[in-house]
Amino acid sequence: MPVVIVAPGQGSQTPGFLTPWLVEPAFADHLDALSDAAELDLRAHGTQSDADTIRDTAVAQPLIVAASILSLAAVLSEGRRGRLHGIAGHSVGELAAATGAGILTEATAMTLVRERSRAMASAAAQVRTGMSAVLGGDESTLQERLGELGLFPANFNGGGQVVVAGELPALDALKAAPPRGARVIPLQVAGAFHTRYMAPAVEALRAVADGVETADPVVRIWTNRDGSRVTSGRGFLDLVVGQVASPVRWDRTMTSLAEEGVTGLIELAPAGALAGLARRGLPGVPTVAVKTPDDLAAAHELLDAAA
Repeated sequence: MPVVIVAPGQGSQTPGFLTPWLVEPAFADHLDALSDAAELDLRAHGTQSDADTIRDTAVAQPLIVAASILSLAAVLSEGRRGRLHGIAGHSVGELAAATGAGILTEATAMTLVRERSRAMASAAAQVRTGMSAVLGGDESTLQERLGELGLFPANFNGGGQVVVAGELPALDALKAAPPRGARVIPLQVAGAFHTRYMAPAVEALRAVADGVETADPVVRIWTNRDGSRVTSGRGFLDLVVGQVASPVRWDRTMTSLAEEGVTGLIELAPAGALAGLARRGLPGVPTVAVKTPDDLAAAHELLDAAA
């Protein structure tokens, strides 16, 4: 019974979402170690910072990856790693997934997300850009409309959802006059991620990534590039770097999971979005969104059934 774990991307964070985790001293100590590697007070950002503060790319990305790593250790406690069939991450979640697959150490992942977030924040500051989710409608009609407005598809999430990105006036125009049958929802992210606007960030991240150690995965892992399984640790990291300025194909990742015969999916903190997409893209597959420690029992039950 193949069960997979998925790690969410930017936009999944909400104010105070780490508060329930930090009641447990072991979780708090783990977060403090991740904070040291990120050079950020993630304890404060995960419990006290407001929505605008954690929307900042340089804060949001390390906070999300740290939460995923923290909850991953809890999900796989008591020898459950051997029951895991595979892992994948959405956008920045790929760095958390890489730790679960054994490609990166936790400290290396946090160093990389620190540099990724700073580079992307710097690139985003050059032009006022953002992202919006487009729900429903015809994809080819949407592509035409994006071309007219100078916007770009950034995330193909499956289930009729495409996230688009570009300059804010163009996103406003798309919301005002969306394609027939489509609904446009602005996202709480501060940049046109996974588009050409992020080209400077790719070069900055590559300079850091070239100097870190990787190992080949010991757990199956799939890439956002095209949904394929990757067996080289260095190859996976190269794809993560390039992904900063190219679209996320989560739809193809879900197709690969379906072809793999996945029978259960667990989303790491701050969870919710990917489990929701899985309910549409992988109908009938049980999902667990690990939002708080209270959700760990259900995640453990799903993994234990896969033993």
